[in-house]
Amino acid sequence: MKKMGMLLFSAAMVLALSACAKSPKTEGKLGDTMKTYFFNYTVNEAYAVSEFEGYTPEDGNVLVVTEVTVKNTFEDSIEMYDTDFQIQWGSDGEDDYRYPITIDMETGEEREQLSDEQLPALYTLEPGESRTGLLVYEIPEGNPDCSISYMEYFSDESTGDTFFVFFTVDDRT
Repeated sequence: MKKMGMLLFSAAMVLALSACAKSPKTEGKLGDTMKTYFFNYTVNEAYAVSEFEGYTPEDGNVLVVTEVTVKNTFEDSIEMYDTDFQIQWGSDGEDDYRYPITIDMETGEEREQLSDEQLPALYTLEPGESRTGLLVYEIPEGNPDCSISYMEYFSDESTGDTFFVFFTVDDRT
C-alpha cells in the first residue's frame, strides 16, 4: 500500500511540474525576469520625477522613469520598439495606460529621444544580445501603483500571453 501511495504521489508531482513548465509566469514585480516567447525582460527600477532632460509633464502629471533590460532569447534577430512596453495604473478603465513619451499619445507621431540612456523607438536585438535602457512615461499624479506590460504578437497577427511587472513608483519629484 505504501508503495502504491508513493507511486501516485510521484506521478502527481511529475504532472504538476510539467504543467508549471508549460505555463509561463505572466506576472512579476521589480527585479523579476519575465520570459516571453521572443525575449526576457526585467524592470529594474521605477521612479517619478518632475523633469527629465528638459522635458516637463503637463500640469497634474508626473514622469515615471523605468530602467528595463531586454534579452533576445529567440533564434533570430528581433525588432524591438519602445512602445512594446506600456505603463498601466488605476482601475478606472481602458484609458489608464500610456506609451513612452517618445510617442505623442494624441497624434501617434514619434518624438525625439531626450537622452542616450533611453531605449530607442526602434532597435534590433541579435540572438543572445541584451540591452538596458530607460523608458519614460507621463502619467497622472497620485498613481504610485503601476505595471509595465508586454503582449506577445506573432507574424500571423495572433496574440499570445500578456506579461505584467507590478511596482510602486519611488517618488523622486
